[in-house]
Amino acid sequence: MNPNVEQALQTTLKNWNAMSASGDEQEAVADQFQSSFYLFIDAVREWVDELEPRPQTIDVLLEMEMMQEIFDALPAPLHLNFETEVELIMDNVVRIDDDKYD
Repeated sequence: MNPNVEQALQTTLKNWNAMSASGDEQEAVADQFQSSFYLFIDAVREWVDELEPRPQTIDVLLEMEMMQEIFDALPAPLHLNFETEVELIMDNVVRIDDDKYD
């Protein structure tokens, strides 16, 4: 797996687990998770943009071994969010920071 993507994924998973177990500090932990998720997405975007040749369809991208490893590592509730972000990556849509948190 790409080292930048792997590091961002591990941080996201750590924050997901902290958010799932949080009590009184839930809002702060949720914000931290959300921030780490979008940093992870940015790392995936950079990796995809550097691929030669760049996959032409989302199906080709999702069939790649690294993408399968990511899906295997992500908790099931994050699969749809991740796939949505991957679609945006393939469409060359970059969210403005404010849009990431809506």
